[in-house]
Amino acid sequence: MNELTNHPRYREARCHVKELKGFYVHAAVYACVNLGLFVLGHLAGRGTNFFPWATMAWGIGLFAHGMVVFAFRGWFGSGWEERKIREYLERGDATERRP
Repeated sequence: MNELTNHPRYREARCHVKELKGFYVHAAVYACVNLGLFVLGHLAGRGTNFFPWATMAWGIGLFAHGMVVFAFRGWFGSGWEERKIREYLERGDATERRP
């Protein structure tokens, strides 16, 4: 384990694993809750048609979460934050704001 913590990209990898875990928990809760909504909808009868709308709305949120974790990770992830901090610090005193 000590070899892993000494790796130069350990912090970035740990952050990515936390993001993955968050997405997987989100997906599991989505599946469980929507299964429950499906069962409740069928037990309540045909007049109750909330299940597809709730599933679709939450599915859009889950899809967006997945896009952030898997597709657009580099745009606003920890690497982006570090790049912006480095850019700001490298600009030097010339652009430093003073109160």
